[in-house]
Amino acid sequence: MKKIEVVAGIIFFQDQILCVQRPKNKRAYISEKFEFPGGKIEKGETKKEALQRELLEELNISVSIKSLYLTVVHEYPDFELTMHSFICEIASKKLSLNEHISQEWLTIQELKKLDWAAADIPIVNKLVANG
Repeated sequence: MKKIEVVAGIIFFQDQILCVQRPKNKRAYISEKFEFPGGKIEKGETKKEALQRELLEELNISVSIKSLYLTVVHEYPDFELTMHSFICEIASKKLSLNEHISQEWLTIQELKKLDWAAADIPIVNKLVANG
């Protein structure tokens, strides 16, 4: 099974977190699901460098990366994903959706109302449990 290692940003603006929706995809299990933004780590990059690059590419934003939050290993039908999530802060909600079809800024208590990609659910659950 193919293994993919990625990074994801849990991006806070004040008391809200950025949630982005994936576009339609041939893989029904991730098509139009919400996720924390990020992407693949490229050869020679640190996790934090990869996250900064991916957020710039996907959303045209620069964040302050605070700390590693949770690493999730999830098996999708055709690949295994290892996702390292980081708590991040941003000074403004201004961004560009270069790859996603929608965005929502939600409080921790509101996160569960979205249809999340399976690998992101443990992060949502931990955020909600820890308030």
